[in-house]
Amino acid sequence: MSDRHDVVPILAGVFRDHGFDGSSLSVISKQTGLGKGSLYHYFPRGKQEMAEAVLDDVEQWFQHHVFEPLRLGTDATSTTHEMFEQTARYFRSNRLVCLFGAFTLGLERAVFSGRVAAHFTHWIEALTPVLRRMGHGDSAVELAEEIVAGIQGALVLSRASGDVERFDRLLARLEASAARIPAGALQ
Repeated sequence: MSDRHDVVPILAGVFRDHGFDGSSLSVISKQTGLGKGSLYHYFPRGKQEMAEAVLDDVEQWFQHHVFEPLRLGTDATSTTHEMFEQTARYFRSNRLVCLFGAFTLGLERAVFSGRVAAHFTHWIEALTPVLRRMGHGDSAVELAEEIVAGIQGALVLSRASGDVERFDRLLARLEASAARIPAGALQ
């Protein structure tokens, strides 16, 4: 490993596979191939700093591939479709694990809950105006919450069942609910 940035994707895999609590320094050292001294050189505050670096990386990916396109997209339907495509691509490549969601399950919840809440709030806030432009009006915030929660639920259900196709089907239904123009919206 030449620098800290090279270690972050490996750390993400460790946290995905073992969770925060299960990712001991021994496990992290073995997976990264770095001794504890090297790990502390890159991450002086230890495992928490490692997790923060992973969340930074995930957040940057979502900013670039999901949140910014939602904010900047001109065609609401294609922008929403692209959000679902990018989201599906990301989670399929990460074995249907949301690290933001995973970091709310154990004792680490107290450390990361504000960061996790902010991530999901940003997603809802980026999606809401797009849904308004699609005709959802005052119900856009609630629908954005349902979609983000639905994606998280689809991840859990699909991972628990080992059925990636289920994830794809659930995302397709969530996308269809976004595309449905509410009754009375055209009046």
